[in-house]
Amino acid sequence: MKDKNPKKNDPHSSVFEKKPLSRREFMGCLAAGGSALVLLSGCSRWVFSGPDAGQREKIFEYIAVDYAKCTGCRTCEAVCAAFNSPVSIKGRKLNGPGNPALSNIYVHPFYHPDVSAPAVCARCADTPCVNACPVDPDPATGRRALYQNQKDGTITNDPERCISCGSCVETCAAESVGILASHPETGRPMRMCTLCDGDPQCVRHCPYEALSLMRVTAEQPYYRKSPEEIAGNLAQRWYDVSI
Repeated sequence: MKDKNPKKNDPHSSVFEKKPLSRREFMGCLAAGGSALVLLSGCSRWVFSGPDAGQREKIFEYIAVDYAKCTGCRTCEAVCAAFNSPVSIKGRKLNGPGNPALSNIYVHPFYHPDVSAPAVCARCADTPCVNACPVDPDPATGRRALYQNQKDGTITNDPERCISCGSCVETCAAESVGILASHPETGRPMRMCTLCDGDPQCVRHCPYEALSLMRVTAEQPYYRKSPEEIAGNLAQRWYDVSI
C-alpha cells in the first residue's frame, strides 16, 4: 500500500523532534508486527543506508550507528567477516563463512542492563594508530607499516613491514574507540574498516538500517567513544541506571 504520509520519513518533519524509542520499545514494536520511527542517535547528518544504498549518494568516511535501532543481532559481524575474509574454491573468489572473530565491526554486549554497543573504526582525522607505528616511513611511499589510504581514508596494514609490536592497538584503546585488536596468530593489527571496496556490507545488510555512511564531525555525541562509554550513556538514557 502506498504511504499516504510522504513527510513521515522526511528528516525535516516535526516527527523527528520526538524522543527516540528505546531498544526494548523498538523490539516490542517489531514483535507486535508494528513499525517504529526513531531518531538517528548521535549523528548530525543523515546519509543513505539500507539495501538500495548503492543506487544513491555515498560518502565514504565513517560508519555511524543508530543505537536506538540496533537490536544486537550481529548480522553486521557475519557479513563483514564473509566479505573481508574470502575463500578460493576452484580458482573462484567467494565470500567466506562469516566467522565473527574475523569481523572489522564488533558488537559489544552488556547484560546488566541489556545494551548492545557496535564499534567500528572511527577513522580519526589525526590517525593516532598510524602515528604510533614505530616502523620508519618507506622512502618511496612515505608510508609506515600502518598507513592511511589517501583514496578513501581507510587504515591499512602492510604485513610485509609490520613488526607486530601492538603499538597501534594500544594507542587506539587509549585515544579512540579501541576497536583495533592484535591477530591471535600473527600479532598484526586487525579490525580496520575497509569499507568493502565502497559498498560496506554491514550497512547494506543491517536488517534494521541501524548503520549508515556519515561525514565525520567531532560534534557527534558518540564519535570516538569507547563501547563502555557508549553503553554507560545508553543505560542511563534508557534504563536510568549506571553500568
